[in-house]
Amino acid sequence: MKVRYTPTATAELAELLDYIAQHSPQGARKVQARIGTIITLLSKHPHAGPLTDDPGLRYIVATPYPYLIFYEVAEEEGEIVIIALRHGARDPSSMPGTE
Repeated sequence: MKVRYTPTATAELAELLDYIAQHSPQGARKVQARIGTIITLLSKHPHAGPLTDDPGLRYIVATPYPYLIFYEVAEEEGEIVIIALRHGARDPSSMPGTE
């Protein structure tokens, strides 16, 4: 399946990588590589992440890093849509898919 990022997800990814790079450029590269690996996994196994409270919205953790990748599987279009990327320590009520 192909992967598409929403503008929000693209901005969140850039923001989190910029923040990490201010403290550790090498760390930012490692996080970016790990997120890329997870996205590749999702393209092959789109239902790997559990569902959220919002039907159709899934998430997966970029272990060992505390970043959550929220996504939807658009079977008809043959794509995975990355909706958001968030640090796991953020307020749970602000996460996509929470009621």
